[in-house]
Amino acid sequence: MSGKKILCLFDVDGTLTKPRNNITPEFEQFLQTQLKPICSIALVGGSDFKKISEQMNLNTNRNKYDYIFSENGLVWFKNGIEQESQNIQQFMGEDKLQKFINFALGYLSKIVLPVKRGTFVEFRTGLINICPIGRSCSQEERDAFEKYDKEHKIRAKMIEELEKEFPDLGLTFSIGGQISFDVFPTGWDKTFCLRYLENEGFDEIHFFGDKTDKGGNDYEIFSDSRTIGHSVINPEDTQRQLQKLFHLK
Repeated sequence: MSGKKILCLFDVDGTLTKPRNNITPEFEQFLQTQLKPICSIALVGGSDFKKISEQMNLNTNRNKYDYIFSENGLVWFKNGIEQESQNIQQFMGEDKLQKFINFALGYLSKIVLPVKRGTFVEFRTGLINICPIGRSCSQEERDAFEKYDKEHKIRAKMIEELEKEFPDLGLTFSIGGQISFDVFPTGWDKTFCLRYLENEGFDEIHFFGDKTDKGGNDYEIFSDSRTIGHSVINPEDTQRQLQKLFHLK
């Protein structure tokens, strides 16, 4: 890889951090002292910038990473400076948006889960995040729902109903993390960030993600022809793969 201009592009949740946890000091030091000197680093996540900032310790320094793409790149930063943003409300229009949210809330009101908490629909700049258990659940409840969902397919079944009800809105549904799924205009998945990276002169863009199977929120960018995809299972695996790929200690 000598002489090539390389970018390592990372999913955050499950790839650089445990789900909804912060990056460990040891892994952050590895990225900053061993990886950053040899290639550019970018982050891309479905969460808003505030959440990514908390997880990646960016509150005092947005410039730690060369590019930060929050909400799949709908809000993005280059060298710590915000560039531009897109808005799902303008894309859908208020009437269609409310019909969608009302149907989702009606569906959620009818399903019975082991527990339910609060914040079932979270409106972000570029997507709607739907959480059947509610985002205010504890970590223990989050872990329990993830196991329950694997058996009962709560999220997958809800997505099926939404696709039947709204076939013409041009929306994509993507399951990510432990407890929720994202809804966004088709094409506004993580590949959205690549339009900004295409003109940055990289010879190779290596993407690392943990939800790379079809239906996962890393699948589209993992399989995109513009990236070299690496599937990981957790942050420790990400570090191992980076060490092997770039011959690092």
